[in-house]
Amino acid sequence: MADVDAFTQPSDESDAGDNRSSSGAKHRKRSGEQKKGSFWRELPILIITALVLTFLIQTFLARVYVIPSQSMETTLHGCTGCTNDRVLVDKLTYRFTDPHPGDVVVFKGPDSWGDNPEFDATEPSNALARGLRKFGSLIGLAHPDERDFVKRVIATGGQTVQCCDERARVLVDGKPLDEPYVFFENGRGSAQEPFPPVTVPDGHLWVMGDNRNNSSDSRRHVDDGSSGTIPTANVIGKARVIVLPPSRWGGIDDHNPQAAALGAPGWLADLPAALGVLLAWPAWRGASAVGLAGRGVVARRRRGRRGRR
Repeated sequence: MADVDAFTQPSDESDAGDNRSSSGAKHRKRSGEQKKGSFWRELPILIITALVLTFLIQTFLARVYVIPSQSMETTLHGCTGCTNDRVLVDKLTYRFTDPHPGDVVVFKGPDSWGDNPEFDATEPSNALARGLRKFGSLIGLAHPDERDFVKRVIATGGQTVQCCDERARVLVDGKPLDEPYVFFENGRGSAQEPFPPVTVPDGHLWVMGDNRNNSSDSRRHVDDGSSGTIPTANVIGKARVIVLPPSRWGGIDDHNPQAAALGAPGWLADLPAALGVLLAWPAWRGASAVGLAGRGVVARRRRGRRGRR
């Protein structure tokens, strides 16, 4: 019997080991299933959270817009059938300040402007396709609303704008503008189209495209009730950066065309920075002197302590 007992004991231990192995495998399987189930439960929450954050950012901070036309060439690139620029539009700045001459802005066209004639697209007949298109425009993957325009601010409330002087330059308050960004498209002439003086009402802007002879801007609407100007309240934001395509990455020039017209010398643009350096210099020198004096006092105290020891 002792021999039989000796041979049956290892069998019991082997069964116990098999049971533990089987139990561990089942536990790992259940754990894997729980992880998969947890992922699928969390996925809708993650998607909803991402959509809510996207909506809040696009509504209050910044939004990506597709440039739909050639009216801002060569600053911004857009045309039918090509890779149009996507620009990041800052929607926060103009909550604290008004647009300035030279700013490139995205705005809602006034009712008198109608739909954007620079943007030609057929509205999808399918409701799902329309919804996807609207969502795509929200994140800059599809064309924006046809009433959205992008132009450069030329004159603001109270200023009088007209074209042109003997050198075919736009005038603001009788002074010629410095506009290095102006582009004349082949086949559309090399001189700007003249227009009579227009005094911009308070709270309004006179805007023009950089592609000066291929832009539906304030000049095309001088016969409406606001003489072609747009309300500052219609401005959505300031175009800051080209984000796509990668070959076009870069900031968007906001050169003030009135700087030279107002008689400000070129070096004056750097004056605030220079003043900041000059004003900071005495404070920096004073801080340096205080720091050196402090280190001297500490050093003397240490020498005194060593002497007493």
